[in-house]
Amino acid sequence: MSNGSIQESYDKEKGLSALETKTEVYATEDAPDQVIAKRFGAFGPLLSKLFNSGVEARGVERVPEHQRETKNFWNSLFMWWSVNMVITTIPVGVLGQYVFTLTLHHTIATTLCFAALGSVATAFIATLGPQTGLRTMIISRYSSGYIGGTFYSILNILTQLGFATTAVILGGETLASINGGALPLVAAIVIVGVCCLVPCFVGYDMSQFFIMCCLYGLGSKAGYHVNAQNPFEDSGRALSADVLGFGAIIFGSVAGWAPIAADYNVRLPVDTKPWRVFALTFWGLYLPIVFSVTLGATLMTITDEAYVTAFGAGADTGALIAQVLSPWGGGGKFLLVLLSMSAISNNIPNTYSAALAIQALGRPFAMVPRFLWVLVVFIVYTVAGVVGREHFSAILSNFLSILSYWTAFFIVIVAEEHFLFRREGGTIGRIQPE
Repeated sequence: MSNGSIQESYDKEKGLSALETKTEVYATEDAPDQVIAKRFGAFGPLLSKLFNSGVEARGVERVPEHQRETKNFWNSLFMWWSVNMVITTIPVGVLGQYVFTLTLHHTIATTLCFAALGSVATAFIATLGPQTGLRTMIISRYSSGYIGGTFYSILNILTQLGFATTAVILGGETLASINGGALPLVAAIVIVGVCCLVPCFVGYDMSQFFIMCCLYGLGSKAGYHVNAQNPFEDSGRALSADVLGFGAIIFGSVAGWAPIAADYNVRLPVDTKPWRVFALTFWGLYLPIVFSVTLGATLMTITDEAYVTAFGAGADTGALIAQVLSPWGGGGKFLLVLLSMSAISNNIPNTYSAALAIQALGRPFAMVPRFLWVLVVFIVYTVAGVVGREHFSAILSNFLSILSYWTAFFIVIVAEEHFLFRREGGTIGRIQPE
């Protein structure tokens, strides 16, 4: 064998021959639990017990076709509904009038348009999961290479940590508003963060929809004044800038799910119709986000002094929601607890996919079990939530504005490769992940 052929059969990065590398990859894809338990030697039996008890062993490894058993396509709708029909989406609507001085009508119109754009982008990325069996950050390597994929992973980690931080802050604010703030905000944030480690929200999505409807109804008791913001709205070019600025935030809040959208469809059969995944993902995102953002914008039209005082100069959305539910007494407090806990369902995909993005940084990171990275992510966003608890509105506004920039070019690059170069009969053909 020539030196050239020997060189070609050796993987410098992994220190393995091509045959050894391929054998290890296939073994990890088929039985990740066994490979991880064997890799950690003395800790193997403990890891095996964890995996047998229900802890997921699979990380960024591809899901082979023969292991794809999920056929409940409606999960693509209900999953995204669950993570967006939550308390953390309401403050996005508040920003329309609090930060950008838009009227209720312009806030809703901007939301309808830019949420549709973000939903289309995210739904497209979601269709790539069944086609490849790969996580979103691994798919990005086909269009941007290993270094580009690593860059995306870093940005995605920061994105998911940002989402998670805002979620625990708002969940903590709402929880601390019960009983007149008897529970310290720091303790409330930690409680919400800890609860996010236990992803048990079966049947939770419909209850959140019910609570949101209660907020609409109870808010009307204080009186909505839909034209209250009219005197404060800008005009001309300033108004255009306000619309585009708020639109970027709406787009970012929806398209921010794009870098993780394929992660939750990798177990669907490879012959799943892309249009079905696209449609269910689109409506699972669009409907709850528009509903929740509109609720936040509508609550800002209440001019009753008690509600204005509750919101305060610090833009405490949690306290405003508590005030809206206060006419129901104990029942309102119960709903407030449920609503504050909705941050859990919002944080589950953030935490899960942030751990996957860390694994996608490279082989040394991928060798660490995903559940250990979940613990690291939990610690980071809980500490960040405690530190930034007094600056929620500023964090939310700035974070979502910046978020829309990188997710936009990520989506464009992946879409360009898919529709121009990897189309049927294209220059490089379809992705062959195996």
